[in-house]
Amino acid sequence: MTDSSTFSDTRQGFAAALTDTIGRIDGDKITLRRLMDLIGEQGLLMISGLASLPFLLPVSIPGVSTVFGLAIVLIAVAITLNRMPWLPRRVLDRELPAEKLRAALERGAGIVVRIERFVRPRLTGLTTPGAVARFNGLMLILAGVLLMAPFGFVPFSNTLPGIAVLLLSLGMMQRDGAMVIAGYAFNVITMVYFGVLIWLAWKAGTGVTQYLGG
Repeated sequence: MTDSSTFSDTRQGFAAALTDTIGRIDGDKITLRRLMDLIGEQGLLMISGLASLPFLLPVSIPGVSTVFGLAIVLIAVAITLNRMPWLPRRVLDRELPAEKLRAALERGAGIVVRIERFVRPRLTGLTTPGAVARFNGLMLILAGVLLMAPFGFVPFSNTLPGIAVLLLSLGMMQRDGAMVIAGYAFNVITMVYFGVLIWLAWKAGTGVTQYLGG
């Protein structure tokens, strides 16, 4: 079974909307569906940015990586295709610990407030509809996929693509091309970082094999 929701993009301040959403989280458990209801008609980019916040902090919240990571990818696909998002029920209705998530979002809100001071409309050609918007959507998909890569135990492996998701979401939402470029850059940095990790793992494996063979 699947479900979908419609949201329209907005230029409202992300930090203000985030603070309002956090204040309305209640109960012991919360689902992505409930978070989307709380955000309301605030836009897919708002949801994507919110979903990136737990990855920016050194906290472990059971289930968040799968639910939020997959949600970011599927929402980015919807943005790229300019269609309503398609989200599986198991993603929408997976229960998450509300108190831990609220605490992570509150800390993330502090980061957003600091970043949003530098956000303003500029280089708006990088945020226009059409081909540019589709390319930005693809970059958001890439960031979401990198976020789900199996390197969660390695420092910064979630943080770097999480920053890319946040910057791309903020940049597209507030028509700030400089933030979009910064999002591109963090995608590149993440891929280089993962490439180095894979190379180091390969070298270590080769060294062990040679040692055992010798």
